[in-house]
Amino acid sequence: MEELRKLEQLHATLTFMQSHNFVPSSTLDSNRFIANLILLLLQPCGELNLDMKFRLLSEYLPKISVSFLEEASQWVRFETDERDYQEVNDPSGKKDCLPLQINHEEVAMVGLEAMERANSTLEDFCRSYFMFHGVDIDSPLMIFKYFPVLAFTESYIYQLDGLNEKILSIPTEGDTSLAKEFEKMNYQCWAETFANMLEKDPFRPHLNVLELRGLLNDRIREEFRSGEEYWALERKLCRALTHNMEISIKDVMRAIHLKSFDYRVLNLLLYQLRGQEVICFVVKVNDLHMEFLSVSEFLVEISDDLCGYAAG
Repeated sequence: MEELRKLEQLHATLTFMQSHNFVPSSTLDSNRFIANLILLLLQPCGELNLDMKFRLLSEYLPKISVSFLEEASQWVRFETDERDYQEVNDPSGKKDCLPLQINHEEVAMVGLEAMERANSTLEDFCRSYFMFHGVDIDSPLMIFKYFPVLAFTESYIYQLDGLNEKILSIPTEGDTSLAKEFEKMNYQCWAETFANMLEKDPFRPHLNVLELRGLLNDRIREEFRSGEEYWALERKLCRALTHNMEISIKDVMRAIHLKSFDYRVLNLLLYQLRGQEVICFVVKVNDLHMEFLSVSEFLVEISDDLCGYAAG
């Protein structure tokens, strides 16, 4: 998520530069370099304010030559893998200029927007699925007993779903204006970053959390893999539609079936949270239960799509 934050800041800076006609070059790399320089000046650094930073830059920039930079490059080693963060000693004890870096790919985190988007699904899940577990929907005590894990899980799923949607929102070819070139460049950067996140075991940080709490089992792992397959199919189908290519009905039906994977994850998690391993049920009853919910989810997804088409 750190990469996402940096890309969003860069995009905002490029947009700001364009709005003020502050475009030093027609080369995107040059403009991006200037944008990064502006961002550097805006970053907090101890007690330095903007005026002090500007005076420092004015004083020392003329002293920086190509040979000086070439010599400096021999002293500084740049890591190609941003995941390998190194702690830098700070004798003064101040960390404003070099904030502690965290490997965000290893930590399961969710944002407020993802939590807000997950609300409606969580409400629907509680109203529709709790009855199968004998949980009283009208009991706040029972609701909040299980809500933290369920809410965190659904929010994490929505956060990854948001990344997938951003990949699908890359602007099409055609507009060659500088502003559009800025936008296109940054969307492409975002798309590459998001694609890497979604392809490199995106649920692993969350699975680690569930495993540490003794909530993870093979069926839950399988449903998370269904989620990854669904997003891959969604990207495939959207690309085909965008380029007027033929789509496979088999892919469409498979995507509809996979789309409700989050409900199945929440359902299986609720079994775990209540100390009820699915395998402890009589197999026939369990199969009927899960099969009924699967058919129900499939019909609901088709209904939602039809309502969406009618509204659009």
